[in-house]
Amino acid sequence: MQTIPTPYYLIDKPALQRNLDIIDEVRKQSGAKVLLALKCFATWSVFDLMRRHMDGTTSSSLYEVKLGHQKFGGETHAYSVAYADHEIEEVVAHCDKIIFNSISQLERFALHAAGKPIGLRLNPGISHSGFDLADPAREFSRLGEGDPERIRAIVDRLDGVMIHNNCENEDFGRFNDLLTQVERRYGDILRRLNWVSLGGGISFTKPGYALDAFCERIRSFARKYDVQVYLEPGETAVRDSATLEVSVLDVGYNGKHLAIVDASTEAHMLDLLIYRETAPLGSDAGDHVYMICGKTCLAGDIFGEGRFATPLKIGDRVSIGDAAGYTMVKKNWFNGVNMPSIALREADGSVRVVRRFSFDDYVDSLS
Repeated sequence: MQTIPTPYYLIDKPALQRNLDIIDEVRKQSGAKVLLALKCFATWSVFDLMRRHMDGTTSSSLYEVKLGHQKFGGETHAYSVAYADHEIEEVVAHCDKIIFNSISQLERFALHAAGKPIGLRLNPGISHSGFDLADPAREFSRLGEGDPERIRAIVDRLDGVMIHNNCENEDFGRFNDLLTQVERRYGDILRRLNWVSLGGGISFTKPGYALDAFCERIRSFARKYDVQVYLEPGETAVRDSATLEVSVLDVGYNGKHLAIVDASTEAHMLDLLIYRETAPLGSDAGDHVYMICGKTCLAGDIFGEGRFATPLKIGDRVSIGDAAGYTMVKKNWFNGVNMPSIALREADGSVRVVRRFSFDDYVDSLS
């Protein structure tokens, strides 16, 4: 690893395998099918591993539909907040199921989707989310249809529904309560369907999660309504499976010890800024505390604070944790900062780079 130039994302395949083993257990115990949410993680160099343990992909755009179809295989579910006229035929050509966000979109494009199972996103008006920005049930939400009467009027045109109202939900009890409320509101509709997707945001790969109870709840739900249940994990599938490997470019002190590294939150781990969070850094046992800072001109380009065993110096390498979900799919060229490579650590400990980016990639992203 010391010979690979930083920055680079390092995907640890054995760590990824631990999540996939749990997914296999959920598929076996619950009967649910599990689709990778490409909006969170779309690094197709590990799809050969992931497809052995998942049933396909779900998408949020035409490009994701095509990527899932071409690179992952299995079932390819298409969803979008709104399809455009010029893309609908290509979406349909690459998907196995198409899910509409609104009845308006369904009525507009249903003829284009003839022959494909059609779904509708439901919004029950309740959710689990710690951030208003990500809350699908926030006030004035545009995400899905909520009125049971409107849905009943078109239910005969539906094969299934998608209900995505969990976000980083680590509490099985809360998941169970939300699903119970969904059943009370839409129970008669659910009985008229062939499949129900419960979306993503359910942290069932987190250590200590009530996995057996979760699987039993899904299994009983599927039996009660005679439906195939789908789960759409994104971050849950890739939890703790990647780091962003960086090098220290400069150190300083301004009330706190600072270390500037050759990467950026804005460009390479954008969710840290969006949600005002910090990345896992260093060790709890270290005596030397540093604020790890990005190299862009943005004043708030800060990964967080970490504890280190020895004082950091120029040239030292630092691993920034939690770098799988919502990172590589959001990376950008802000400040023209070099794009991190992507590397894989195999089960035998060997590391290989699968993608490098260059100045030409930067130029080609512009005009």
